[in-house]
Amino acid sequence: MNREQSKATMSIASHHKKVVVVGAGWAGLGATYHLAKQGYDVTLLEAGAYPGGLVAGWKTPGGRSVEAGIHGFWYPYRNIFSLTNELEINPFTHWTRSSQYSPNGLEVESPIFQDLPRLPTPLGTFVYTQFKRLPLIDRISALPLLYAVVDFDNSDEAWRRYDSVTARELFKQFGVSGRLYRESFEPMLLVGLFAPGEQCSAAATLGMLYYFILAHQPDFDVVWCRGTVGEKIFRPWVEHIEKLGAKVLANRRVTDVITENNKATGIVCGDEVFDADAVIFSVGITGMKKIVANSPTLQSRSEFRNLTNLGAVDVLAVRLWFDRKINIPLPSNACFGFDETTGWTFFDLNALHDEYRDGPGTVVEVDFYHANQFIPLQDKEIIPIVQQYLQSCVPAFAGAKVIDSSVIRLPQAVSHFAPGSYRHMLPATTSFSNVFMSGDWIITRHGSWSQEKAYVTGLEAANLVISQLGEGTYANVLPIEQDEAHIQTFRQLNRNWRQFSKSILPDFWLP
Repeated sequence: MNREQSKATMSIASHHKKVVVVGAGWAGLGATYHLAKQGYDVTLLEAGAYPGGLVAGWKTPGGRSVEAGIHGFWYPYRNIFSLTNELEINPFTHWTRSSQYSPNGLEVESPIFQDLPRLPTPLGTFVYTQFKRLPLIDRISALPLLYAVVDFDNSDEAWRRYDSVTARELFKQFGVSGRLYRESFEPMLLVGLFAPGEQCSAAATLGMLYYFILAHQPDFDVVWCRGTVGEKIFRPWVEHIEKLGAKVLANRRVTDVITENNKATGIVCGDEVFDADAVIFSVGITGMKKIVANSPTLQSRSEFRNLTNLGAVDVLAVRLWFDRKINIPLPSNACFGFDETTGWTFFDLNALHDEYRDGPGTVVEVDFYHANQFIPLQDKEIIPIVQQYLQSCVPAFAGAKVIDSSVIRLPQAVSHFAPGSYRHMLPATTSFSNVFMSGDWIITRHGSWSQEKAYVTGLEAANLVISQLGEGTYANVLPIEQDEAHIQTFRQLNRNWRQFSKSILPDFWLP
């Protein structure tokens, strides 16, 4: 057999190997797309009515676009930006500035960091961020925290060292002032990890802060989708996937896994069974817990039973249409201090979305995280609260009239990285030899977060399938940008010290 015949045989063999991917968010679509390109027979199952999971967009009965919250795309999202280039789509705005408000008014404005002279991390973030009220002495109190940033290198050892500590304890331990914590760090946690500091893992806090803000000066720069992510990214992406021969099936809720000899052979959705040579689960924590609750097969394994120890956070997404144009200084805004345990954001969709750019009135998206107290309220109770909050930030909202609205409740919608949760999180591999995991809550050493992490873990799961089934080319996962030289040096010195101290000191388990 010559080389060309061998290639043809390999292609046919891989075509007949069936992969079932569960969950059509960033992770599931990423895994499906790459495996379909390699010739696998891929079936993607989505429990909801639309591909996209939490970022799927849809239309109201009146034909207006809505989605389950607004999601930014940060400077370090190298793999997602590479994907949109490959798909030859241009879904993003230009880089945007952002601001932060409290009930007292404007607190912080952020520039476009990549446009400014680059300073060694984290000096650029410290120098260029424009605090309006926070005294310098409070900002300086964060300097001792840099040791924890250096010490936390995303290794398994570092996660175990910091995960049992709360973020609030971490900041207090390193001498961060109470005002800096209340007015800077906790607001970041409420919109970055979606919970107050006493409910956030210190390990997750350090990982999130480093990736989005502290690793490199431009990391906090962000672009936004020029419409719903479902319309601008997922719809053309699904079209590409289906052209490659993969099947994308909505309204399919997984109820069990069929196994034989420690391998999955099929996925059960009610009365339907989908044969599989490999399976990738790409759903959020809440969705995975529901699958396990219905699946005797998964319940038989402790790693899946232990998922019941993980949690998620409530989200409330409100979109308001006003009867007039309102001047909102910057398109993206984070807010704190309105409710003690809730963070919220608001976005000027006239500035961000093509659909509303030339509209006669203002359209605003307002998203609440850790929104437990708002979920039970009726729409007619929520909308006046939202407008009152908006006018505290931008007084012109006081005289405007809401002419249409959308309120979307998302109970247990986003991952909660609680203290002690790391021990229950799953790696990409499982005790089933051909069942793999992906999603923004899966353990990975890549170092990314949020949508980028979900997409990366989808590619990593696809690579594990290729390794397991023996056919195809591995996906090229772009690594995060290397640490700057001084951070690399500090981290190496710290590792050397830790290794040396272990040989002469007791094994202290606290960081």
